[in-house]
Amino acid sequence: MTNMNSEAKIEDFSNNVLVPEALPTLTDIQFLSISPRYRLINVGVALGTCIIIAMILTAVRFQPFFTVPEQLTHLYPYALMGVTVLAILWAMYHVFADVKIKYGMREQDLSLQKGLVFRQQACQPILRVQHVEIKRGPIIRLAKLASLQVFSAGGEYHTFEIPGLPLERAEQLRQFILDHKDVSAK
Repeated sequence: MTNMNSEAKIEDFSNNVLVPEALPTLTDIQFLSISPRYRLINVGVALGTCIIIAMILTAVRFQPFFTVPEQLTHLYPYALMGVTVLAILWAMYHVFADVKIKYGMREQDLSLQKGLVFRQQACQPILRVQHVEIKRGPIIRLAKLASLQVFSAGGEYHTFEIPGLPLERAEQLRQFILDHKDVSAK
Protein backbone atom coordinates (compact mmCIF):
# COMPACT_ATOMS: atom_id res chain seq x y z
CA MET A 1 0.00 0.00 0.00
CA THR A 2 2.87 2.38 0.71
CA ASN A 3 4.21 1.77 -2.81
CA MET A 4 0.90 2.95 -4.28
CA ASN A 5 0.98 6.10 -2.13
CA SER A 6 4.61 6.76 -3.07
CA GLU A 7 3.84 6.24 -6.76
CA ALA A 8 0.83 8.56 -6.56
CA LYS A 9 2.95 11.23 -4.89
CA ILE A 10 5.65 10.88 -7.53
CA GLU A 11 3.08 11.15 -10.33
CA ASP A 12 1.57 14.29 -8.73
CA PHE A 13 4.98 15.94 -8.49
CA SER A 14 5.94 18.43 -11.17
CA ASN A 15 8.82 20.81 -11.52
CA ASN A 16 8.17 22.65 -14.77
CA VAL A 17 10.36 25.47 -16.01
CA LEU A 18 8.79 28.89 -15.41
CA VAL A 19 9.29 31.89 -17.64
CA PRO A 20 9.75 35.05 -15.52
CA GLU A 21 7.50 37.08 -17.83
CA ALA A 22 4.61 34.64 -17.20
CA LEU A 23 4.77 34.90 -13.39
CA PRO A 24 1.96 36.81 -11.67
CA THR A 25 2.97 40.12 -10.10
CA LEU A 26 1.88 41.86 -6.96
CA THR A 27 1.15 44.95 -9.02
CA ASP A 28 -1.97 43.15 -10.28
CA ILE A 29 -3.48 43.39 -6.79
CA GLN A 30 -5.95 46.17 -6.13
CA PHE A 31 -4.53 47.72 -2.96
CA LEU A 32 -6.93 49.50 -0.61
CA SER A 33 -6.09 52.39 1.71
CA ILE A 34 -6.63 52.28 5.44
CA SER A 35 -8.96 54.73 7.18
CA PRO A 36 -7.86 58.39 7.13
CA ARG A 37 -8.88 58.58 10.80
CA TYR A 38 -5.83 56.46 11.61
CA ARG A 39 -3.54 59.24 10.36
CA LEU A 40 -5.44 61.85 12.39
CA ILE A 41 -5.08 59.71 15.51
CA ASN A 42 -1.33 59.29 14.99
CA VAL A 43 -0.85 63.02 14.39
CA GLY A 44 -2.92 63.78 17.49
CA VAL A 45 -0.93 61.34 19.62
CA ALA A 46 2.35 62.82 18.38
CA LEU A 47 1.30 66.39 19.10
CA GLY A 48 -0.36 65.47 22.41
CA THR A 49 2.71 63.61 23.64
CA CYS A 50 4.98 66.54 22.81
CA ILE A 51 2.59 69.00 24.49
CA ILE A 52 2.65 66.88 27.65
CA ILE A 53 6.45 66.79 27.59
CA ALA A 54 6.54 70.59 27.15
CA MET A 55 4.11 71.01 30.06
CA ILE A 56 6.29 68.81 32.29
CA LEU A 57 9.39 70.82 31.34
CA THR A 58 7.54 74.05 32.09
CA ALA A 59 6.20 72.74 35.41
CA VAL A 60 9.70 71.69 36.52
CA ARG A 61 11.19 75.00 35.36
CA PHE A 62 8.66 77.21 37.18
CA GLN A 63 7.82 75.11 40.25
CA PRO A 64 8.18 76.87 43.63
CA PHE A 65 9.40 73.89 45.70
CA PHE A 66 13.12 73.92 44.93
CA THR A 67 15.58 76.03 43.03
CA VAL A 68 16.43 74.81 39.55
CA PRO A 69 20.18 75.12 38.81
CA GLU A 70 21.12 78.12 36.66
CA GLN A 71 22.53 75.94 33.85
CA LEU A 72 19.20 74.10 33.51
CA THR A 73 17.16 77.31 33.42
CA HIS A 74 19.25 78.45 30.45
CA LEU A 75 18.52 75.16 28.67
CA TYR A 76 14.76 75.49 29.09
CA PRO A 77 14.10 77.45 25.82
CA TYR A 78 16.28 75.02 23.86
CA ALA A 79 14.44 72.06 25.35
CA LEU A 80 11.11 73.60 24.31
CA MET A 81 12.45 74.20 20.80
CA GLY A 82 13.65 70.59 20.65
CA VAL A 83 10.26 69.28 21.74
CA THR A 84 8.56 71.52 19.16
CA VAL A 85 10.80 70.27 16.36
CA LEU A 86 10.20 66.69 17.50
CA ALA A 87 6.43 67.26 17.44
CA ILE A 88 6.53 68.72 13.94
CA LEU A 89 8.74 65.95 12.54
CA TRP A 90 6.72 63.20 14.24
CA ALA A 91 3.41 64.62 13.01
CA MET A 92 4.70 65.20 9.47
CA TYR A 93 6.01 61.65 9.33
CA HIS A 94 2.51 60.32 10.02
CA VAL A 95 0.94 62.75 7.55
CA PHE A 96 3.05 61.29 4.74
CA ALA A 97 3.72 57.70 5.89
CA ASP A 98 0.22 56.63 6.94
CA VAL A 99 -1.21 57.24 3.45
CA LYS A 100 1.35 54.74 2.12
CA ILE A 101 -0.13 51.88 4.17
CA LYS A 102 -2.25 49.76 1.83
CA TYR A 103 -3.53 46.20 1.87
CA GLY A 104 -4.86 43.79 -0.74
CA MET A 105 -6.60 40.42 -0.80
CA ARG A 106 -6.60 37.67 -3.37
CA GLU A 107 -8.12 34.22 -3.15
CA GLN A 108 -4.94 32.65 -1.79
CA ASP A 109 -3.01 35.46 -0.12
CA LEU A 110 -3.07 38.74 1.77
CA SER A 111 -0.64 41.58 0.94
CA LEU A 112 0.51 44.69 2.76
CA GLN A 113 2.47 47.72 1.53
CA LYS A 114 3.94 50.33 3.85
CA GLY A 115 6.90 52.58 4.43
CA LEU A 116 7.77 56.16 3.60
CA VAL A 117 11.53 56.01 3.11
CA PHE A 118 12.05 52.25 3.14
CA ARG A 119 9.19 50.63 1.24
CA GLN A 120 8.07 47.19 2.38
CA GLN A 121 5.72 44.79 0.67
CA ALA A 122 4.70 41.58 2.41
CA CYS A 123 2.56 38.77 1.05
CA GLN A 124 1.13 36.06 3.32
CA PRO A 125 -0.39 32.89 1.80
CA ILE A 126 -3.71 32.23 3.54
CA LEU A 127 -2.88 28.53 3.69
CA ARG A 128 0.09 29.34 5.98
CA VAL A 129 -1.94 31.50 8.39
CA GLN A 130 -1.96 30.01 11.88
CA HIS A 131 -4.37 32.51 13.39
CA VAL A 132 -5.63 36.07 13.01
CA GLU A 133 -6.25 38.60 15.79
CA ILE A 134 -8.03 41.92 15.93
CA LYS A 135 -6.19 44.40 18.16
CA ARG A 136 -7.83 47.57 19.51
CA GLY A 137 -6.30 50.06 21.92
CA PRO A 138 -8.35 52.64 23.80
CA ILE A 139 -7.84 55.54 21.36
CA ILE A 140 -8.32 53.34 18.30
CA ARG A 141 -11.46 51.91 19.89
CA LEU A 142 -12.94 55.41 20.27
CA ALA A 143 -12.42 55.96 16.53
CA LYS A 144 -14.11 52.59 15.76
CA LEU A 145 -10.90 51.30 14.16
CA ALA A 146 -8.88 48.12 14.61
CA SER A 147 -5.63 46.45 13.57
CA LEU A 148 -5.62 43.02 11.99
CA GLN A 149 -2.65 40.88 13.03
CA VAL A 150 -1.83 37.87 10.84
CA PHE A 151 0.27 35.10 12.41
CA SER A 152 2.12 32.70 10.15
CA ALA A 153 2.39 28.99 10.91
CA GLY A 154 5.61 28.30 12.76
CA GLY A 155 6.08 31.91 13.86
CA GLU A 156 5.79 33.23 17.39
CA TYR A 157 5.06 36.81 16.36
CA HIS A 158 2.64 38.23 13.82
CA THR A 159 3.82 38.18 10.21
CA PHE A 160 2.34 41.56 9.62
CA GLU A 161 -0.28 43.93 10.92
CA ILE A 162 -2.77 46.01 8.97
CA PRO A 163 -3.51 49.05 11.15
CA GLY A 164 -6.28 51.60 10.83
CA LEU A 165 -9.03 49.36 9.49
CA PRO A 166 -12.67 50.16 10.24
CA LEU A 167 -13.80 47.58 12.80
CA GLU A 168 -16.36 46.03 10.44
CA ARG A 169 -13.72 45.60 7.70
CA ALA A 170 -11.23 44.04 10.15
CA GLU A 171 -13.84 41.54 11.33
CA GLN A 172 -14.83 40.82 7.72
CA LEU A 173 -11.21 40.18 6.67
CA ARG A 174 -10.57 38.02 9.73
CA GLN A 175 -13.62 35.87 9.00
CA PHE A 176 -12.70 35.59 5.30
CA ILE A 177 -9.19 34.40 6.17
CA LEU A 178 -10.45 31.87 8.71
CA ASP A 179 -13.14 30.53 6.37
CA HIS A 180 -10.86 30.45 3.35
CA LYS A 181 -8.01 28.87 5.29
CA ASP A 182 -10.20 25.84 5.99
CA VAL A 183 -11.28 25.58 2.36
CA SER A 184 -7.72 25.93 1.02
CA ALA A 185 -6.39 23.20 3.30
CA LYS A 186 -8.71 20.54 1.82
